Amino acid sequence: MESGTRPDRQALRTQRLTGLLGLAVLLVAAVAASLAFGAKGIGLPDVVHALTGSGTGPDAEVIRTLRVPRTLLGAAVGIALGLAGALIQGYTRNPLADAGLLGLNTGAAFFAVVAIHLFGLSAPGQYIWFAFAGSAGAAIVVYGAAALGGRGAPGPLGLALAGAAVSFLLQAGTNAVVLSDAAALDVYRFWAVGSTAGRDLHVFWQVLPYLAVGVVLALAAAPSVNLLSLGDDVARALGTNIPVARGVGLLAVVLLSGAATAACGPIAFLGLVVPHVARAITGPDHRWLLPYSALLGAIALLAADTLGRVVTPPGEVSAGIVLAVAGAPCFVHLVRRRKLVQL
Repeated sequence: MESGTRPDRQALRTQRLTGLLGLAVLLVAAVAASLAFGAKGIGLPDVVHALTGSGTGPDAEVIRTLRVPRTLLGAAVGIALGLAGALIQGYTRNPLADAGLLGLNTGAAFFAVVAIHLFGLSAPGQYIWFAFAGSAGAAIVVYGAAALGGRGAPGPLGLALAGAAVSFLLQAGTNAVVLSDAAALDVYRFWAVGSTAGRDLHVFWQVLPYLAVGVVLALAAAPSVNLLSLGDDVARALGTNIPVARGVGLLAVVLLSGAATAACGPIAFLGLVVPHVARAITGPDHRWLLPYSALLGAIALLAADTLGRVVTPPGEVSAGIVLAVAGAPCFVHLVRRRKLVQL
């Protein structure tokens, strides 16, 4: 029996590694497409010359100053949102969960519009820290509210209920600010649709350390998520420190989703749909689900951003809108076809 099982496991591992390699190739292709395609198409040789510094002229300037920053940011944010979505679904055992469940998006929005209203900020690089602080603050409030009256770490239901309550409260505060300040409303509308446009390398370098730490924590948390998915009692019996395990995972979600939302605004459906697609390929093992979700998230966001640039030239459609339009029917299809893969 064991001799028959071991080759099966090895074959499954080989299949999953091959899938990761295939996604890595697709990611390289998505990066190349993001650099080459836009309101004006630029040939790949010219892209290479611009990246190596040998290219000159308007096309090279467009590549270096506009497309490289948004491509790097799109890939990083896609990885972050894919990981955050898979983690939060695993920790809450809720197939409809995404990072917004903890109030991260509404917290970022509230702090951003307050900063815009009070200090007259307008550029993403100026209010990004306020948005990140809002995400972190909302997560702390949700976690604390869910833990009130309980012992140890809050459970999935408590997190969901506390997240909904805090989100409604923060959204009301955001509406109150933007309705009283036309300038804040103009900036907020640009940020709230979710886009990589208008961000330079400075924004990318600002969020990169937080995204890097979040990725490391997320991948390290995979074994504990597998155990917690069996239920708290089983995980505790197997030696898991539940408060520490859940705290580390939620810290990774805050870092990943908070930094991504602060940089690009709330991007709908990515953190919700991508983990389901990855789970349909890999199964529920988070040691494989998380890397697949990361790569799929980056590919999806870069593809949406590139598509948004070419559908209505010389204008463009924000990546958040493209993902919402494409993500809604995809998610409905997943629900109908797979009945939401069990977590």
